[in-house]
Amino acid sequence: MSFFRSILVSGGAGFIGSNFIHFISAKYPETRIVVLDALTYAGNLENLSGLLDTGRVEFVRGSVADHELVARSMKGCDAVFNFAAETHVDRSIQEAGTFIETDVRGTYTMLRAAHELGVERFVQISTDEVYGSSAGDLFTEESPLRPGNPYSASKCGGDLMGQAFFNTFHLPVVVTRSSNNFGPYQHVEKFIPLFVSNTLEGKPLPLYGDGMHERDWLFVEDNCSAIELVSLGGKPGEVYNIAAGKSRPNLEVAELILKFLGAPKSRIVFIEDRKGHDRAYLMDSSKTEQLGWKPRHEFEAALRQTVEWYRKNEQWWRRVKSGAFREYYDKHYAEKLKKGTTHDV
Repeated sequence: MSFFRSILVSGGAGFIGSNFIHFISAKYPETRIVVLDALTYAGNLENLSGLLDTGRVEFVRGSVADHELVARSMKGCDAVFNFAAETHVDRSIQEAGTFIETDVRGTYTMLRAAHELGVERFVQISTDEVYGSSAGDLFTEESPLRPGNPYSASKCGGDLMGQAFFNTFHLPVVVTRSSNNFGPYQHVEKFIPLFVSNTLEGKPLPLYGDGMHERDWLFVEDNCSAIELVSLGGKPGEVYNIAAGKSRPNLEVAELILKFLGAPKSRIVFIEDRKGHDRAYLMDSSKTEQLGWKPRHEFEAALRQTVEWYRKNEQWWRRVKSGAFREYYDKHYAEKLKKGTTHDV
């Protein structure tokens, strides 16, 4: 299967974006990759270690909302993969303005430049959270958008802007919406890496509510392979769901992490639930599977692999956890942990 000669990956120093670059570089070594990233707290050039000195990956630092920079970076690229986004729900509840700037205005700026330059394919990377909380039914690509927090609302804005550019300007846009990703290079503010690193540090694990919120965990490499297939075979103007197909409670995932690291369940502390916390996300990904995709990684094996990656890369996550993140963590969790209750074992 042939791929694009030259691509722009925005947000390429972040979690899923950097994994996608590693995936494409290994599979299509002839493809030129331009990475555009603002290197906010969630962006980390260490995520691209070993790639930037190959001559095939070029890094540009800057915002996706900067039209001049975006157009200059995108020039000569056949396809655009827009991973750039503010993604942390807790931070969106505290301050939504940056989410609007990046996820909506930034996406518009990327789309505008892609239209002006005649890009062959624009892939908008989105999330299952745009559908809101599931009452048990599987969300399809035709399900209504019911965002439950400022983050998911901002992603809805970017998705709809992409479909508007397809309808208005015939820009060949496809949208991918994946379930919760996990794997190497994920920022420690997120559930799995936070719980792994806290366990390794001997700290408590702050679990929201009763711990029974369910997520369908997708190993990041499986998401990367789905995005690749959608970029090549997806129909312009269409949305494609990407899910592993099996949800599990957060409490179960936390207990598995503790089991893998040989720590007691008493390390779990149930804290006050997040505002507007969606109970479950359940998606039907049969449309993407019709392109020839299937998730290849079994959850427990991939989780064990992920835990081992963080155990072996302690210097990476300790650097990420220092400074501003430590201040954020203390501000967000300290009082909640004091009022929390420990796991009944």
